[in-house]
Amino acid sequence: MSGVDENAAFDALRRAMAENAEEPEGPARNARAEQLLAEAEKLNIPLAVIEALGHQLKVYNYSSEKAKMFVPFARLLRMWDEHPEDFDEYETHALHWVFKWMTTGMLDQPHIPLAAMEKWLGEMEHRYRLAGHSERAVRGAEHSVAAHVGDLERAERAYAAWLAADRDVMSDCHACELHEQGWWQAQRGRDEEALELWAPVLEGEFSCAHEPHAALASSLAPLLRLGRLDEARANHLRGFRLVRSMESMRGAYADHVEFCALSGNEARALELLAERPAYFTDDGHPRSRLDFTAVVALLMDRLTGLGLGEQPVPGPAGRSWTAAGLAAHAREEALALAARFDERNGTAHVGEQTRARMAQRPLVERLPLGVRAARTVAAPVVASAAAPATTREPDLPALVAEARRLSDTLRPNAVEAWAAVARAAEGVELDPRDRAEIADHEAMDQGPEGLELFERAAELYTAAGDPGEALAARARAAYVRALAGEVEEALATVAGLYDEVLALYSVDDTGVRQTASVLMSRARILMRRVHEGDDEAFLSEAESAVREVLALVEGRTGDDVRLAARVAEAQAMLAELASRTGDLPAAAELFTWAATGFVEAGLPWFAVEYEARLAGLLHHLGDPAGTERALRAALEHGGPHLEAIGRAQLHLQLAEVLGGRGLAEEAAEHALEAAHWADEAGEGPTLGALARHQLGGSLLGLGRWAEAAEVLESALPDLSAERHGDGAVVQALWWLGDCLSELGEHREAAERRLRAADIARHWPEQHDHATLAHLAAESLGAAGLPAEADRAYARAGALWRELGNVHGLVRSLRARAWLALRAENGADTARELMADAVRECEAALGGAADDEEQRQRLVGELGHTHRQFGDLIARSVPEDAEDDVIRAVLEAALAQVVEAIVVFASLGDDALNARTAAELAAGWLAADLSRPAQAAARARAVLDAYRDTDGSDDTAQARRAEAEQLLGLMEGQGA
Repeated sequence: MSGVDENAAFDALRRAMAENAEEPEGPARNARAEQLLAEAEKLNIPLAVIEALGHQLKVYNYSSEKAKMFVPFARLLRMWDEHPEDFDEYETHALHWVFKWMTTGMLDQPHIPLAAMEKWLGEMEHRYRLAGHSERAVRGAEHSVAAHVGDLERAERAYAAWLAADRDVMSDCHACELHEQGWWQAQRGRDEEALELWAPVLEGEFSCAHEPHAALASSLAPLLRLGRLDEARANHLRGFRLVRSMESMRGAYADHVEFCALSGNEARALELLAERPAYFTDDGHPRSRLDFTAVVALLMDRLTGLGLGEQPVPGPAGRSWTAAGLAAHAREEALALAARFDERNGTAHVGEQTRARMAQRPLVERLPLGVRAARTVAAPVVASAAAPATTREPDLPALVAEARRLSDTLRPNAVEAWAAVARAAEGVELDPRDRAEIADHEAMDQGPEGLELFERAAELYTAAGDPGEALAARARAAYVRALAGEVEEALATVAGLYDEVLALYSVDDTGVRQTASVLMSRARILMRRVHEGDDEAFLSEAESAVREVLALVEGRTGDDVRLAARVAEAQAMLAELASRTGDLPAAAELFTWAATGFVEAGLPWFAVEYEARLAGLLHHLGDPAGTERALRAALEHGGPHLEAIGRAQLHLQLAEVLGGRGLAEEAAEHALEAAHWADEAGEGPTLGALARHQLGGSLLGLGRWAEAAEVLESALPDLSAERHGDGAVVQALWWLGDCLSELGEHREAAERRLRAADIARHWPEQHDHATLAHLAAESLGAAGLPAEADRAYARAGALWRELGNVHGLVRSLRARAWLALRAENGADTARELMADAVRECEAALGGAADDEEQRQRLVGELGHTHRQFGDLIARSVPEDAEDDVIRAVLEAALAQVVEAIVVFASLGDDALNARTAAELAAGWLAADLSRPAQAAARARAVLDAYRDTDGSDDTAQARRAEAEQLLGLMEGQGA
């Protein structure tokens, strides 16, 4: 093979290695690296073999086959010792760099003796000293060895020496160093110090291929221990996205599983295990396998402790696993691996750490994450019949007294209290009054199935000498029949009861409370008829019945909680009637009175329903502040008495209101709560999906792209046009595309935006379709797919044209022009597209004479188009062009930029920054054309434009600095 052929083959080899380096971590990439080494060995170029070995070593290190990296390194080291002149500067640096990987990598392989590690550590120190490198990396490696074996004194000494030594080219990157330093602080129980060290990495100041991935994972347990739960949640959502696809990060992945096990998210932990089945068996990196199996044992013990030991779980391939079975298997494997390390190290340190990790207890009962996950419910514990009682039950009179107190004051658990009385009274003869109240409350608990019990309660009340309460019990039964759909029958029954109770009341044979109870049941039944019919007469009759309750009770409530509740409920009924007649302000006022009445009576949980109704009315009336107050009050007053579904609904409504008012931070908090309670209620696919949709949008508004993306991806499988409307699906895809774009995941962003556009193309109004097509085109271009991007921009442009949106059309043409310029021989097409953009602007300006605001916007668009046209022309100069061709191109570019200046100048100060940017561009072009006087004049024009601005204007400062630089250069040329 000739030298020319060999060099061409070497160049092709380098391109192939660069392409392989961009492939996902894993066996396929490793196998390709092995093929490339074989190809390198066929060339008569030692450097080709050196580079191929270095490539192979790197891909092994970033995979599950780390154990393979020692062989190529040993070969590289031998080649260096025999022929160092074969190594160029980069490969010399790389050889010394990976010494660190070898030394610390041996720690993770229990078959490599400790003596061999110490030998390599000494070899590293010797070679670094010969090469003139600092001992910082050496001391860092020594610290890793000492920490691994549990030699705390040596580890602390090496740690201090590591930090004291100077940083140089062999030092690990700042992100990796800070991660390791923080890890050590956390190991020593200094969580606060660890998080302080990790802060620059977690906040994005320092990063690398594996950071902040690893630091985010390592931070989870310390944050939980410190009670910094919001940060822990955020770091989990951010960090898991980073490690999910990285095969080499099994240890960090295990940290995320551990976090879920310690925060009450066992179901999500199981989902994480299911995503990575190979992690159970990959054996190329025993240390991370130990970490993973220990965490699996921790999780499975947790599930078993919850009574879910027989639950099927994901595990090693080849058999079905239950939680209890996998717990035993994982524990055995983890301890066996730990024993191998300890045998090699001559200490018990790894085994002690492993046992401590597996023995951890949850740090939080449940930390809501916002992502979709089923609730892990503990299996019920069945008490043994033979188990001795550990506490004495209260005596029966005490139970009766407590139950009566709860029912008299309308406490939420009164029904349960009377049920306890019934259980305790088995075989005991109670007086009729007690038995009446037991039957009455059991009937209330059973609903339609309790009608006979209501009748039994009425008979017992009569026997107890309380005919009014007997009528009240029968009236309650009539209302239950109405709820079951038998409204007319219920009305007929309650009419007779109404007459009877009024007759009793007129002769003082019953009290206000019993009479009010019958009248309220009658009013409730009439309200049911209003709900089911549209006869205006029903409204009038119901209102009369409600006002009759008020007439009886108002002013006579005193300290009687039941009567105060009647007043509040009657006002709520009047509010509902007012809303049905369209008098929404009156309805809002009455609901406010009703809620206030319940709260003042010491019954805040009854206010919740009406505060929620009030919130809906105020929202309809355009009062967001009032809506917010009502929802907050409902959540406060409901307290622990709210059912999960009600809590979820209120939090979601409040999140929507707060989001609409621009309070994204608090909106996110309430959306998170809504998602959590929806999952608790088993409504994850319905209400939970809407809550996650809202949460994702709020997190996006806060710039928390990774968290928002994780939440939105979790919501999308449950969002559907049938349940939630296709608008919600499009919005979620749109938001997700925005997040992925910000995260640099452009191909994925394009896919989501195109999916959204495909749904929106069926909508009557096409603006969203056009916008999404345009955004998808941007993502395709950023993903390096110019042909696909051009088609998407063309699609968007056609839609903008149909919509009469000149700005969108012009921007799509400009974007296509820039794409065309990047294509081979695309300069002419690029210029044609930019010229089309100019013509579209000019044509639109001709038709906008009567709309000054629109004309001003179009003038600005035209100015930017001329400016971009000039930049595009200037960048279209062929590399091998003759001087006269270059000059002609620059002249054409300058003409467009000067046109932009004229256009911007017509807009006055509104376009000052755009004009001065164009002035500077024209100045530099004039300088390239050897016209120093023109260039200097442009610079002076910029300085004049900003003469009166103060130093707080960053744009002005930057423009002035650039103008002074240009002017200085031109004055040096005699301008």
